[in-house]
Amino acid sequence: MLEVSKINKSFTGRRVLRDVSFDVAGGRITGFVGRNGAGKTTTMRIMLGVLAADSGEVRLDKQSLTADDRRRFGYMPEERGLYPKMPIGEQLGYLARLHGLSASRARHNTTDLLDKLGLAERSGDRVETLSLGNQQRAQVAAALVHDPEALILDEPFSGLDPLAVDVVLAVLKERADAGVPVLFSSHQLDIVEQLCDDLVIIADGTIRATGDRDALRRQYAGSTYQATFGFDAGWLRDQSGVQVIEFDGPHAIFETDSADAAQAVLTRAVERGPVLSFTPRRPRLAEIFKEVIQ
Repeated sequence: MLEVSKINKSFTGRRVLRDVSFDVAGGRITGFVGRNGAGKTTTMRIMLGVLAADSGEVRLDKQSLTADDRRRFGYMPEERGLYPKMPIGEQLGYLARLHGLSASRARHNTTDLLDKLGLAERSGDRVETLSLGNQQRAQVAAALVHDPEALILDEPFSGLDPLAVDVVLAVLKERADAGVPVLFSSHQLDIVEQLCDDLVIIADGTIRATGDRDALRRQYAGSTYQATFGFDAGWLRDQSGVQVIEFDGPHAIFETDSADAAQAVLTRAVERGPVLSFTPRRPRLAEIFKEVIQ
């Protein structure tokens, strides 16, 4: 497990991180989200040792990180950093050797990753000749080729179409299933919600929410319900303690001012006719995000 504990950081007198703390569990994929300038990249660079924190600590399996520990991390920066004129297969093998892998292991990992990421036929192509989406896949491969013990990825799904997202996700899930902590940042909240097990939301340099994705959705569910009746839902507009958010024929989304009001709605609905569904509405990540950063 990666643990970020009470990290603080200032630049020229401006405090950009304030007691930032969260965990990245082994075997799970953690999504790290926030607006531009919220502190995501600064946090990840401190985790990697590229920047020094003013205070606080990053630990791996309860132990303070050393330079050797960080060399066993896999990092993908948001900016593409591969050599543009070097063939992608040769480049991945070179990076693997730099991390201490044997020549045979470097070749095996390179071949395996290029195959899984759909780049096997492009192994001999220079990076600059690849499409932007394939360059992104190559960046992911570069972060993985040395069998890292932890993965920190900055916008790994940027520029990828839905099929490519699935390809990259399968590779990341394989690493997570092997026990590797995986942290990735993204502005694409729908992708984060689909892919991650855990969430960390940061705003103005402070952590606003963190935890299991589904637990956070339950936590922020509030008193909003969605229902489908065997009759028109317009009657809800006249019910005490109910605010209708939207309805379309028999379908409705509404908010109640108490649990008793919700129970009263259900009771009256049953008296009117069949109730096909009646459940609390779990908010989407975008809704939680808007609520916690305000």
